[in-house]
Amino acid sequence: MAEAVLVTGGSGFIGGWCIVELLRRGYDVRTTVRSLTKAPAVEAAIASAVGISELGGERLTFFVADLTKDDAWDTAVTGCDYVLHVASPLGADAPKDPNTLIVPARDGTLRVLKAATKAGVKRVVVTSSAAAAASPPWSTESLNNEAVWTDPTAKGLNAYRQSKTLAERAAWHFMAQHAGPTTLTTILPSAVFGPILTAEGLGSVQVIQRMLSGKFPGNPRIGFSIVDVRDVADMHIRAMTAPEAAGERFLASGDFLWAAEISALLRAKLGDRAKKVPTRSLPDFVLRIASIFDPAVRLVTPSLGRKHRFTTAKAERVLGWHGRSAAETVIDCAESLIAAGAV
Repeated sequence: MAEAVLVTGGSGFIGGWCIVELLRRGYDVRTTVRSLTKAPAVEAAIASAVGISELGGERLTFFVADLTKDDAWDTAVTGCDYVLHVASPLGADAPKDPNTLIVPARDGTLRVLKAATKAGVKRVVVTSSAAAAASPPWSTESLNNEAVWTDPTAKGLNAYRQSKTLAERAAWHFMAQHAGPTTLTTILPSAVFGPILTAEGLGSVQVIQRMLSGKFPGNPRIGFSIVDVRDVADMHIRAMTAPEAAGERFLASGDFLWAAEISALLRAKLGDRAKKVPTRSLPDFVLRIASIFDPAVRLVTPSLGRKHRFTTAKAERVLGWHGRSAAETVIDCAESLIAAGAV
C-alpha cells in the first residue's frame, strides 16, 4: 500500500508541482483547496503534467480547508504518513495592515502542525521562504545561509517577509514544545519561476508574464535569486524522507539575474515572441514614483540595486539536491506562459 501525503494549497504554483512529483514517485496524495470548484481544473492540469489522461480518486483526493479556520484539518491529515504544508497567503501587494498576511500565515501553520502531530504523521515539511533567512533589506549585497534569520522588526521589511519569518518561527517554537514522533523540516525558496500548471495563482511568475506582456516600460535595477519550481518540489520530497533532514532548514535557490539579464535572455531565446520585452533601463526615480500608486511596485522598490544571494551547499550536502540553471528555468517558464495563453 502506497504511503499517503497531504499537500496543503494544491491549487498553488508550488503545491501543484509537489503533487505532480509525489504522484510520479508512487505516493497517494491528498490536497486542500478553499473551494471544490477549483478541483477539476487542478486535477486535469496535474494529470497532464504527470503524463496520464486522468487520475483515479484514490491517487488524488481533495479536501476543503482554510488556513483561518480549524474545521477539516484533522480530517484531511488523519491517515497520512507525511504533510507538505505549502499553502500560505501571497504577498502580491502591500497591505495597509501587515496582520492581513501575518495572522493567516502563522495561525494556519500552527493549525496544520496541531493536526499533523495529533495524527502522528512522520514528518511535516513547511514551505517558508528565503525571505526568512535574509540580511537586512537595506544591505547592498549578501550571501545568506540557513543560520541567518530575518529580523521581523527590521525597518523597511514588507508584510510578506514578516509573515514568512514569523510563521516559520512559530512552527519551530511549536515543535520544540512537542514530544511526539512527528518531526519538522522547513524549505526556504527564493524567487520561484519555471513552467506553470495553470494560468491561475501565478505568484512570482507574474514577473516573467509582465515582461512578455509589455507591462514593464523598462528594466528596473532589481534582481532575483532564481529557483525552478520543479526543483523546489524535488527538495520538499527529499526533505520529507531523509532521516538527517529532521529539525533542519534548507534554502532552495540558484543563480542571481538582474531584470535586464532576464529580458536579454528572453529576447535571445524567444525571438519574435519576446518583442514586447523591455530593452531599455528604467531609472530608479520612475519606479519610486510608480510605487506611490501601485502596491505591487511598492513591494519590490526596497530591492532596488541590491543583490541578495543564498547558498544551497547544505541541501546539496545533506539531501543530494541540485537545481537547474536560471536560464533553463526562465525559458521554460516563458514557454509555458505563452502556451497557456497567459501573455
